[in-house]
Amino acid sequence: MTTNIRICGAAGQGVQSFGDLLARTFASMGLHVFATQSYLSRIRGGINSYDVRIGSEELFSSARKTDLLVALNREALDQEKANLAMNGVMILNTAESGGNYLALQMDKLAQAAGGTARMANSAGAGAVVSVLGYDLDALHKCLTQEFSKKGRDIVEQNLDAASRGYRAVAGHEGLVRAPKPAGAPATLYDGSTAIALGAATAGVKIVFSYPMTPSSGVLTALAGMSHKYGMVVEQAEDEIAAPNLLCGATFAGVPAMTTTSGGGFALMAEGLSLAGMLELPIVIFLSMRPGPATGMPTRTAQGDLAFAAHAGHGEFPKIILAPGDLRQAFDLTRRAFELAHKFQTPVILVADQFLTDLQKNIPELPDAPDYINLHLAKNSAPGKAYERYLVTDSGVSPRAVPGGDSYVVSASDMHAEGGHLSEDFNVQIALQDKRMRKITGILDEFIQPEIHPEPAGEILLCWGSAYGPCRAAVDLLRARGRDVCMVHFPMVWPLDGAAHAPLFEGRRVIAVEGNGTGQFALLLRQAGALREFSLLPRYDGLPFTAEFIETEVLS
Repeated sequence: MTTNIRICGAAGQGVQSFGDLLARTFASMGLHVFATQSYLSRIRGGINSYDVRIGSEELFSSARKTDLLVALNREALDQEKANLAMNGVMILNTAESGGNYLALQMDKLAQAAGGTARMANSAGAGAVVSVLGYDLDALHKCLTQEFSKKGRDIVEQNLDAASRGYRAVAGHEGLVRAPKPAGAPATLYDGSTAIALGAATAGVKIVFSYPMTPSSGVLTALAGMSHKYGMVVEQAEDEIAAPNLLCGATFAGVPAMTTTSGGGFALMAEGLSLAGMLELPIVIFLSMRPGPATGMPTRTAQGDLAFAAHAGHGEFPKIILAPGDLRQAFDLTRRAFELAHKFQTPVILVADQFLTDLQKNIPELPDAPDYINLHLAKNSAPGKAYERYLVTDSGVSPRAVPGGDSYVVSASDMHAEGGHLSEDFNVQIALQDKRMRKITGILDEFIQPEIHPEPAGEILLCWGSAYGPCRAAVDLLRARGRDVCMVHFPMVWPLDGAAHAPLFEGRRVIAVEGNGTGQFALLLRQAGALREFSLLPRYDGLPFTAEFIETEVLS
């Protein structure tokens, strides 16, 4: 079974810290956790929410309805109560009793414990644990770990506040049915940390980024890891500078990346094209949000795929990877660096606000450095000119870096094999063909789509963060007797139409995408892999849920 808890309140009331505390507590108990946030683009005011879904088995999607609603103010209660499940319970931070909710003065309970109103979340968490029928041990351990560096007094005050919240709802213990812990605790990660850890263990040494929601979490996580992994993390002056700095770093042989979102990525298009011409292995993390323009900075979308696939003037190969869950976020980040260096071409890792902010407990990710192969050639041929762009059958030239016996020459102008400028038409054709031949090798290493649970007459086609909701929706639909499966692509560019076409032949395809046009399905059609498809879109800024997909498929 599963239980969905929603914390809601105004920005600045500690909704995120409250939700984080509950997520860590439940994960430490051995429960499966799937936690997501919905927040406005403002510092104070409005209503934010934090959903913590818990279960005895792995979770892949948020739930549409709330079993336990904790409102930190009346406005939040009025806005969110419509989402309450049948037999759901509401807790309101108020002194007013007599309503269809449990009244709990969280700030007063915190103050009674000798603390301040800032400890109200500890009191609220104690009440939540009680109503779900759990004991206080796990919550107390999490509070002790969180506040241990602030002194024993702060720890004791938070523990007392949690205990007071627990006792304040006496008589309502276990009012909301909750799952039993399924086993040993698993580590709780968020998408930003998984991506940053993948980059750090792969050997990235320089990060140049300009902060932009919702990609900033990855930049912040990388900064936090910089000393441990020997990285330089610098805030670039803008998104125009960032990819050019990457070109300089990778020209010198240093693995480098940047992080951005839609508008920032638009500014990176020229630098991306430069990397394509210089054949440099830059990695760009693109976390999508609704556009155009500023759009909805704190919401989620999958609307930038077509732009990413065709970004940068001129023709040059690029690779786009799109992780579907936190393990893939780690693995595909590492893979991004591997492919970039093997094929000397830009790689774009695309995600969105949903995946970047998602928290889920999974088996512990490796954190030991396991550096990728940089595929560098030796530059040691005295008296012989080094040809950085030597024409080869594979399109991949031996790549050396400055510091050897020969000069390493590169130019953004059209150039010959030695890197020097050329306006010879035949050289242009030869070098263009050389670069584009890399696509054959890239497709040989294409990351195959995942089919869940097995091929069926109907396909939910998805990519990126739609993975979890689609997987869960397939299970719901199959329970109704529907002959349906999920096909999820973690690699979305380039595509091999001939290789992918048999997967879709004779089957009804429903493209589940967080955009209004079915951008990935259209790329598959462009490649010749897909003829017809139905579109199941979502572009309101909210993530897919399994129930949303199930309802749309059945309608």
